Amino acid sequence: METKLTRTNKILFLSFLFLTNAFIATCHEVDDESEFSYDRESENGPTHWGEIHPEWKMCNSGKLQSPIDLLNERVEVVSHLGRLHRSYKTSSYATLLNRGHDMMLRWEGGAGHIKINGTKYQLNQAHWHSPSEHTINGRRFDLEVHLVHESEDGKTAVVGIMYKIGRADPFLSMIESDLKALAHTKNVERNIGVIDPKKVKLGSRKYYRYIGSLTVPPCTQDVVWTIVRKVRTVTKEQMKLIREAVHDESETNSRPVQATNKRTIQLYRPNDPKE
Repeated sequence: METKLTRTNKILFLSFLFLTNAFIATCHEVDDESEFSYDRESENGPTHWGEIHPEWKMCNSGKLQSPIDLLNERVEVVSHLGRLHRSYKTSSYATLLNRGHDMMLRWEGGAGHIKINGTKYQLNQAHWHSPSEHTINGRRFDLEVHLVHESEDGKTAVVGIMYKIGRADPFLSMIESDLKALAHTKNVERNIGVIDPKKVKLGSRKYYRYIGSLTVPPCTQDVVWTIVRKVRTVTKEQMKLIREAVHDESETNSRPVQATNKRTIQLYRPNDPKE
């Protein structure tokens, strides 16, 4: 016969599982993005994201939201942050998924890690926004990729790289055929084989660092953002492919710039040019 204590333990365990799953659901970006849009005039546009689901309320009420404008006047130049060390795996299998508003490249089982303030964050996925979500001194660029990392205790760190029109980006060239293959699909995850995340080039040791949020619902806060200072290049064709592959009838998939709210924004600049 089941004792009262046993039943109590079961209830506590099930409650723990429920809360854990709820926490995970409200921390991660959604895979199905059909419930929100980037149309500022729409009822499910960026200014209304926080009204769509209770767990998305942070999109409207949060004080540490992303993206932001990286304005020179607000930036504190520092050298103590150190280089961004990427310990990525070169033989990582990946899939590609059209989430509805962006294309997401997901590495199976993670693709290595970065380390920030002693914490390891595993690389899980990358996705693109056009035009860029972050701005530098009010200037918005043509494209931005987000490399999304997660620590063992569920904290998120994102590395962002912005692009302007110019020479082809080698990484996008490498997955071009797969992007085209998914152009008219939605929620179909395509296995694209081994993708080396080190092929995503930074091009600079300098980077911005601040605390923000996910830029899509549920807009979870306390995300550690690292934005590479150098703006890299893509071709017009590559940028067009990224947008047309999504096929959501929207010209953009970028959240408007959010209030800084007196946050600290640091720019890492090494004292030693060789560092």
